[in-house]
Amino acid sequence: MSEEVRVNPEAGTHGDQDGPCPDPVKSPSSEVSSSDPQGLPPAGQPASADVSPSPTSADVSPSPAEASGLLSLPWEMVTHIASHLPAQFVITVLPKVCHALSNVGKDSTAWQLRARRLVGSRAGFPVGPREDFDWPSACLEMEQLITCWTGQGHLVARRNQEDEEEREQVRQQEGARLEWELAEGGQEDGREDEVEWMGVVAQEVAYGADEGMEVAMEGEDGEIQPIVGGDQLARLREALEERLDDDAAALMEDERDHRMAFNADEGQDGDGAPNRRENVADPRNLNNGRQVEVDQRQPPRSPSPPPALECISLLSGHIAQVNSVLLVGGEGKVCATGSRDWNVKLWDLQAGTGGTLLVGRGDFSTHRGWVWCLASQGPLLASGGFDSTVRLWDLQAGGAARGLIRAGAAVHCLSFQTDVLLAGTFDKKINMYDPRAAEPLVKSLHLHGNVVMCLAADDKYIISGSKDRTVAVYDRRAGKGLKRLRLSSYLLSMSYSGCEVWAGDNGGMLHSFSMQAGTLKTLSQFDVGHTALVTGIHRSPGSLYTCSTDRTVKVHIPCAPPRTLCTLHHQAGVSGLSVEAGVLAVAPGDACVEVWRPRK
Repeated sequence: MSEEVRVNPEAGTHGDQDGPCPDPVKSPSSEVSSSDPQGLPPAGQPASADVSPSPTSADVSPSPAEASGLLSLPWEMVTHIASHLPAQFVITVLPKVCHALSNVGKDSTAWQLRARRLVGSRAGFPVGPREDFDWPSACLEMEQLITCWTGQGHLVARRNQEDEEEREQVRQQEGARLEWELAEGGQEDGREDEVEWMGVVAQEVAYGADEGMEVAMEGEDGEIQPIVGGDQLARLREALEERLDDDAAALMEDERDHRMAFNADEGQDGDGAPNRRENVADPRNLNNGRQVEVDQRQPPRSPSPPPALECISLLSGHIAQVNSVLLVGGEGKVCATGSRDWNVKLWDLQAGTGGTLLVGRGDFSTHRGWVWCLASQGPLLASGGFDSTVRLWDLQAGGAARGLIRAGAAVHCLSFQTDVLLAGTFDKKINMYDPRAAEPLVKSLHLHGNVVMCLAADDKYIISGSKDRTVAVYDRRAGKGLKRLRLSSYLLSMSYSGCEVWAGDNGGMLHSFSMQAGTLKTLSQFDVGHTALVTGIHRSPGSLYTCSTDRTVKVHIPCAPPRTLCTLHHQAGVSGLSVEAGVLAVAPGDACVEVWRPRK
């Protein structure tokens, strides 16, 4: 019959099987007898409850040294040991072990030491004020960022290079085979009908289509299409090379299918562990910003673990370049996109492996010009466009229209707060709207002398950047402008959280500001490698993402100077990005959207 163990509410639950976790001040022997069996209480049971030992616990009396446990060590040593545990473990697990260890996550000095170790001794962190800084969240985000993104750019580049080398090898093999077939056909009797497998294109290359005669080319649908006059030989050779490229790609797909079948039949490896099927993006698609298929090739023999991120691409939704992208709904589950095809679309990123367009609910199709910006607050989504309107959509009602606001000029940027919708326009204004009112316009602010390019706000202040190369601060409660800073460049993108404001300018530079008690101060200016307009930026306590028309997206640690973890390259200028719960959505300059998210 098992012996009942009574746990003191102040001492917390047992820490592990080596002994109970007492309060550091009280003696262990005063709470639990040394003959008590050790065991963890069931998950979710209050620390003050009477619990029975786990059936798997060893019914062995601990020695006096074991009874004192980990907490008999000096507190500095305990926190040092905890500093080598993942931040996620310290935040979520240790508080469940015992009351004393829950204090480890409240030690600000321990978190600051952890942050210093993550960013390096030479970097400044945080860049802004240290008062009220959220150290645990910053450390957690930095550890996740480093785990997911370190080496990701090199991985994509390496896979892209390997794929190109494989394509080139297949192309050379096909070319050699074609030359051999041509030679064999000519040696046998030199007649045109002996080269039937090659089709009309190869026949004309073999027998001289440059004599000015009318020739025929086999179309994609199998029909014969005439080609008259011109340098036929050069054109036919180009067509033949294209066909060889298509054949090479088809052979590569066949080879991949064969590898997939082989992996499925192979079952488990020698250690009894099932073979992993890596869901890594096809580098050909990643290189141009597209990501539809996932490479199912057998992973190479390498000690490296599989990538921590997967990349999907949202295709077939728009017919023109996507200008704006926004993750909504929390946890990066839904993505809204605005395009130059005048449409706003909504995507469910949890449905299927590649995201699903919410048919019937996601295609709003009601703007009459380019959709340039998006913002959301609660169940409402706002879209601003070059048709001089802001349109509202109810996400909980399947994307139903909830209103149209006429802004009077093209809308370049939006910021949606709980009580007000802000719109920066081409006519130098910042318009404040109440979406619930019949007459939504509350006030128009004239803070700049040119187009308002970017906005950021909270319940107290509005911060704006303009093409007149100024940054302005407006006090919402006092109803007046507070400060105006003049820069040597103009800002296009802005991110405001805590007491820090980060922005990207038209020359590829990043600017950081502190924001305290209505006072905006310039902190630093950083060159992170962008060479053109910084079109998007997202900063949180432990992460920094930037994108640019120089065709790159960069992921950084937000220290001074920023530490770049990864650079993703695209074929066109990147229009914007959005980040939520570790999910990154990118508008890579064409009609698709690229989404990077942690692998499940």
